Amino acid sequence: MKMNTSADQYFIDGCGRCPLGGTPDCKVHHWTPALKLLRKIVLDCGLSEESKWGVPCYTFRDKNVLIVSALKDYCCLSFFKGSLLNDQKNLLVKPGPNSQAARLFKFTDTDEIIAMESELKAYIFEAIEIERAGLHVTFKKNPEPIPYELEVKFEEDPVLKTAFEALTPGRQRGYLLYFSQPKQSKTKVSRIEKCVPMILSGLGLHDKYKSGKM
Repeated sequence: MKMNTSADQYFIDGCGRCPLGGTPDCKVHHWTPALKLLRKIVLDCGLSEESKWGVPCYTFRDKNVLIVSALKDYCCLSFFKGSLLNDQKNLLVKPGPNSQAARLFKFTDTDEIIAMESELKAYIFEAIEIERAGLHVTFKKNPEPIPYELEVKFEEDPVLKTAFEALTPGRQRGYLLYFSQPKQSKTKVSRIEKCVPMILSGLGLHDKYKSGKM
């Protein structure tokens, strides 16, 4: 596997971080028209487009504002500091119950996006103003027993965090228990790295056992 480093290539081959990248089964192919429409809307708002973590990332003055990406059951527009947005209509959703900063718009067809285009742009412009003002999310201690090594990985890789939080609670718990078992930090890191492709593919730890890839 080779992580994609081109935003343009993402819409053709995906992120390249899981075994499905570059194949017809890649999640990007499930949502290609919707992803391209989201891309156009974001670029119309004047953000700069880069490739980070293998997916299109949109920035303002070198600050990450949002990403456009595909998951198994939906494609999404994800704000890094979405919790600071004035979401009066409650249109945004958390990637997972314990998400403190990121907020998503989830879509399953282009009609939903077309109907919300003006509202999406309003949220994007507000997110730009948040960066212009230099605002930051104040994080509280996470009540879930998430290993420190995984927290570090999530900080480095918000796409992985979004994919993890999109898993079912049972699958999340399975990974957390597996990552927490070793006493040595380097072993925990090794387990996390080996499971990244499975998490990005929307699979759980038991799926990994069944596939014989442990």
